[in-house]
Amino acid sequence: MITDYSQRLIVQEVAPRDGLQIEPKWVETADKIALIDELSLAGFSRIEAGSFVSPKAIPALRDGDEVFRGIQRQPGVIYVALIPNLKGAQRALDAGADELNLVMSASQTHNLANMRMRREQSLSGFGEIVALVRETSRETSRESSRETPVSLNGTVATTFGCPFEGVIDEDLVLQIVDAYLELGMQGITLADTTGMANPRQVYRLVQRVLAKVSPGQLTLHFHNTRGLGLSNVLAAYEAGARRFDASLGGLGGCPFAPGASGNICTEDLVNLCEEMGIATGIDLPHLLRMSRRLPALLGHEMPGQVAKAGRNSDLHPAPENLPA
Repeated sequence: MITDYSQRLIVQEVAPRDGLQIEPKWVETADKIALIDELSLAGFSRIEAGSFVSPKAIPALRDGDEVFRGIQRQPGVIYVALIPNLKGAQRALDAGADELNLVMSASQTHNLANMRMRREQSLSGFGEIVALVRETSRETSRESSRETPVSLNGTVATTFGCPFEGVIDEDLVLQIVDAYLELGMQGITLADTTGMANPRQVYRLVQRVLAKVSPGQLTLHFHNTRGLGLSNVLAAYEAGARRFDASLGGLGGCPFAPGASGNICTEDLVNLCEEMGIATGIDLPHLLRMSRRLPALLGHEMPGQVAKAGRNSDLHPAPENLPA
């Protein structure tokens, strides 16, 4: 196997949504907006800026409307909203989201815990959302109020394993991918919701999915729950994937899955790429400054490593009184 490491790796930032959703401390709306505005200057093409779920389910993100209306949008940055249903989709469209991320679990048990419905019910609801987005895009196109139509991304949660059901059938994952594509979704995300993936599994499944979609349509979403997050990124990259979600500081986790600790850390991923000569277009010093301010905002330390240890190029003075 020969991998061309000259091909760019696209990092999509999810800290404002996936990172903050399980934080016990309330983050003020103005602080969320400031976080997104600063991330918008770091070189990301996509930022998952919030979600439009029930405030009772995810109280930490109950201000999604205000956040989307308050951010300073940068040219070339797509601001993504996670939505659970038709009502959430309408709210996200009204707030000006550029892309809607729809989520269904490959695991029936996890889908019932996370979405409170069976997979077939989720797919039926997605059809209604697709119809709404198409009609909204036609209306806004006529009014010339939006340069590009709203895009749709379908996420397959628990792709690589479920804390309730264990191993997930790869053929089932492929069936869900097919269903998403038939609905008209432009993007597909394979999500390792609880960090159960391993590199061999990732390589094999990514190759199978890339037989159906282009690298530009596929995103991988890994968690570092068991310490394999960056190893899984490399396996997916070597299999042909080029787009990856990551979270500043390593924040995040699924509130409806036992043991689902944080996402892979954005600055650790960008540092890995820089060490290997893989371009990302992301400003790593900018990210490190942001990550080092997160403990003061959230009241606890971050799991990310490079913000603590520094980059390899951050050299230190030699000890005094070295032997001659």
